[in-house]
Parts: sequence; C-alpha cells; structure tokens
Amino acid sequence: MRDKAQVSGYITFFIGVALLAFTFISAYLFLSNDPTIPGSPDLVSVFGDALAPLIVTCIRIMYLGIMGWIGSLLTIRGVQLLTQLKSETKTEIKPIAPTTLKTPIPKTTGIQKAEKTGKTRKVKAAS
Repeated sequence: MRDKAQVSGYITFFIGVALLAFTFISAYLFLSNDPTIPGSPDLVSVFGDALAPLIVTCIRIMYLGIMGWIGSLLTIRGVQLLTQLKSETKTEIKPIAPTTLKTPIPKTTGIQKAEKTGKTRKVKAAS
C-alpha cells in the first residue's frame, strides 16, 4: 500500500513539474514573437484591427496562468504526499508505561536499632 502511494506521489510531482516546464516554454515562445499592432489615421479602424490580437493575447495569458497554477498545485501535492510518507516511515518512539515504584520491605529478622531513638527492637520477617 505504501509503495502505491509513493509511486502516485512521484507521478503527481513529475506531471506538475512537466506542466510547469511546458508553461514556461510556451510563455517564452509566446513572448519572443514580435507583436505588431497596425496604425491608421482612422481611430475606429485602429481599435477594430488592434482589438482582435489583444483579445487573443489575453486568452493566451489566461491559458498560461491556469496551466501554471495547475502545475504548481500538482507539484505541491506530490511533494506533500512524499514528505508525509517519509515522516510516517520514521521510527516512532513509544513512551514506556509508567510503573509504580514500591519501596522494598526488608526481609531480615533479628535485632535492629531504631533510627530516631537508638533503641533496639526485634523485627519480624515480612511476608
């Protein structure tokens, strides 16, 4: 299951990068053309002749913008998927369950001195 997710992450990443590269190449080729806007003494004919290339240019710019946006989204999703998979594969440190510490009861028999008074007493064995 993990291998399929990793493969899909790489595929998504490379498709996004390829789309971004194609977008930049298309933008470069589009901008390297020499746009010519005709001039005329009549203002109405100038707007009529110049408006069509401007509309085509705006459509191409929107096309390039949407392609770049989709390419960057695919690249980001691919990177997120790959980093999420790598963070899941790291070994998790499981906390040790806390144990209650019991003070050991001495199992000695015989005579001992009390700490505070210094008197001797008999001690029974703890069971």
